Amino acid sequence: MTENAQQQPTAPSTELPTQYAPAEVEGPLYERWVERGYFTADAKSDKPPYTIVIPPPNVTGSLHLGHAFQHTLMDALTRRKRMQGYEALWLPGMDHAGIATQNKVEQQLAEEGKSRHDLGREEFVERVWQWKEEYGGRILGQMRRLGDGVDWSRERFTMDEGLSKAVLTIFKRLYEDELIYRAERIINWCPRCLTAISDIEVEYQEDAGELVSIRYGEGEDSLVVATTRAETMLGDTAVAVHPDDERYRHLIGKQIKLPLTDRTIPVVADTHVDPEFGTGAVKVTPAHDPNDFEIGRRHDLPSLTIMDEHGVITVHGPFVGLDRYEARSAVVGALKEQGRIVAEKRPYMHSVGHCSRCKTTVEPRLSLQWWVKVGPLAKAAGDAVRDGRVKIHPEDMSKRYFDWVDNMHDWCISRQLWWGHRIPIWYGPDGEVVCVGPDEEPPGTEAEGWTQDSDVLDTWFSSGLWPFSTLGWPEQTEDLRKFYPTDVLLTGHDIIFFWVARMMMFGLYAMDGQAPFHTIALTGLVRDEFGKKMSKSNPNAVDPLVWMDAYGSDAVRFTLANGANPGADVPIGEDWVKASRNFTNKLWNATRFALMNGATVEGPLPDASEMSATDRWILSRLNTTVAQVDAYYDDYQFAKLADALYHFAWDEVFDWYVELSKTTFFAGGEQARVSGRVLGEVLDVTLRLLHPVIPFVTDALWTTLTGGESLVIGEWPADSGFRDKDAEDEIALVQRVVTEVRRFRKDQGLKDGQKVPARLELTGTALAPHEPAIRQLLRLQPEAEGFAATATLPVAGATVALDLSGTIDVAAERKRLAKDLAAAEKEKAQATGKLGNEAFLAKAPDNVVDKIRGRLAKADEDIERIKTQLDRLPQA
Repeated sequence: MTENAQQQPTAPSTELPTQYAPAEVEGPLYERWVERGYFTADAKSDKPPYTIVIPPPNVTGSLHLGHAFQHTLMDALTRRKRMQGYEALWLPGMDHAGIATQNKVEQQLAEEGKSRHDLGREEFVERVWQWKEEYGGRILGQMRRLGDGVDWSRERFTMDEGLSKAVLTIFKRLYEDELIYRAERIINWCPRCLTAISDIEVEYQEDAGELVSIRYGEGEDSLVVATTRAETMLGDTAVAVHPDDERYRHLIGKQIKLPLTDRTIPVVADTHVDPEFGTGAVKVTPAHDPNDFEIGRRHDLPSLTIMDEHGVITVHGPFVGLDRYEARSAVVGALKEQGRIVAEKRPYMHSVGHCSRCKTTVEPRLSLQWWVKVGPLAKAAGDAVRDGRVKIHPEDMSKRYFDWVDNMHDWCISRQLWWGHRIPIWYGPDGEVVCVGPDEEPPGTEAEGWTQDSDVLDTWFSSGLWPFSTLGWPEQTEDLRKFYPTDVLLTGHDIIFFWVARMMMFGLYAMDGQAPFHTIALTGLVRDEFGKKMSKSNPNAVDPLVWMDAYGSDAVRFTLANGANPGADVPIGEDWVKASRNFTNKLWNATRFALMNGATVEGPLPDASEMSATDRWILSRLNTTVAQVDAYYDDYQFAKLADALYHFAWDEVFDWYVELSKTTFFAGGEQARVSGRVLGEVLDVTLRLLHPVIPFVTDALWTTLTGGESLVIGEWPADSGFRDKDAEDEIALVQRVVTEVRRFRKDQGLKDGQKVPARLELTGTALAPHEPAIRQLLRLQPEAEGFAATATLPVAGATVALDLSGTIDVAAERKRLAKDLAAAEKEKAQATGKLGNEAFLAKAPDNVVDKIRGRLAKADEDIERIKTQLDRLPQA
């Protein structure tokens, strides 16, 4: 068992409002937790550390169900560890979200008829800071609504002074170690956001386009290529064929005429070409396709850029000034006039990349950018998992992690934005390139010909430093020594590539081989109750704050935890939140009843010899539940621990123990005192177990029950080892009797509260001491003069004889059951006939046959059930 609260300044109160009102409890209670410093971690503490790194939400964001889901689980882990005696740190903060935030402010300016260029860089950045102060960070207030137990005294922002210093420090180290370099490569370019974006910021979807086949060259020296992007032919510098393709061997090395231009281009042989796909010949546009870029490098081909950053054509007179889509139609039209179009296919469904932020079609573009050489960093990130320093949970998610880190391409880290960490590179008048670290002065002034690189770093560059930069790195702070490495990263499997791999690479590099966390616990995504993805564009998107207003934050949290199977997506619907609200209400009402009937935590637990079998049973089940919940927490099995707690609290404590003990409580005396202390213990421990998941209602109830200060700083319960198999077996018999008789009553159409005379023959069984409770639960009156057993139920070694003569019309009930039996037998005959028909079985689909087999099984069950009911009825 657990000790009572460390603080018990007053005797526990038995007063609770008749109804639980979350809106009146949650806000004030959370502010009290924060004011008393319960969530503030102490780096000087002797307690063992426990640290969780929060995925920093975008400064532009608001709480959505995905946040609520992951924050609930992280909060539950942190609260439990705090109760277990750890110095628990859950550090909050926000990400500056470069593109998203800049877009917000640019939209504001557009409403004023301005652009960022009207303001200039310095004034624009100041405007973004103003926006951040006024509108940014509303999600932080929403986190309080949810009950996040974060250390607000350590709140960080990826653009604050300390994190900026960390960014400059690691950039310079990587640069000096030749792991950051500048090069001209093909990148993903967003013509709307006007910046490079990384591969993992591109979302692919099936779009309806067109596939056109174009003849290049003349006569025997011609070949046909197919493309979905006809406008890019203006930048072709070769046609490639496979070296073993006999159809084109005579053309390899020759020059052929490029239509619509005055240029000729070579035919090159390259093993990248699949001779079985299409015509076996492909156009090569090195400046506008990543595969073509590699072919161009292998064959020393020129790269011609044919469109600007807005996707507007910049070469070849007739098409100059057209955007890419206008140019596509114009180029195809011009080729038709020359008879160069061999075939067209519309619509042609193909996978097209889109900017994950603005959904604009991405344009591959040759560009001079800054890159991280990821080879050695990615290898270290893979090795840390392979050698067991870092565990991935569930383990089968490791394959996705390795697929990414083992095949990672160099990372483009420069962005053509103004909001973000500016790249600390300065260019001199004579071609000098100098990297400027923190606390270092630029090498010269603009007047002297020195300029700073105009680009900023990818947002994921700074958020990749989050586990250690937030603790004070590069300084060797007390926080860094105490709380790094962190214990667990709990995040969605969808950002393994965005964030998890980045943190692993940077943490291992910056922290001398110490990985940023011991465990990576991956969750699924929240979906609607039908398993469909939630999105703002669909009517199924839900604002969790609306549900919190209606049902309370605890109800939303419990619903989310109850669906959290490791790595699996989480379905959620409003009816499930309502059910969780009913659970919190049940906790409230049952605790209120218990307090009014003697439940207490005062004094030691009575000796087992003083307890009834019912008392020993519930304590045995309680300790089993403590052990189960601990095991589920350690395995990140949130759904299982929530389910175990739900059924223990509702079914075993409230529906069985409280009900079985009512006769004892009503009778009063010493046994009522013993049971009252047992019930107090059970409630105390149950509320502790539930607190990490549903903190508000449990704290309100526990402080009333115990007089303790708060469950936030209460002790986590331990399994005392107490088990009583005999008591568990004895109560299992009671449950069998009650369940069987209840089923019979329901079958006979008796109302729940309807009393029935009965004779209980329990002598010689373990059931005898429980007769008063059994009668109370089953609404069974003692037999009186004239009692006549009209139905007899043998169950669990006992006999329950009922006199139903004054409660049901036996003749009418027999008639009704006979009609139901005839219908079930008819259904069985029909199903049996179809399943015995070979011709039918040969033609019917499997799902139809399975459905008929199900009907047959159901009919057999109904026949058995109805016959049993008829046998139990008295003769009319």
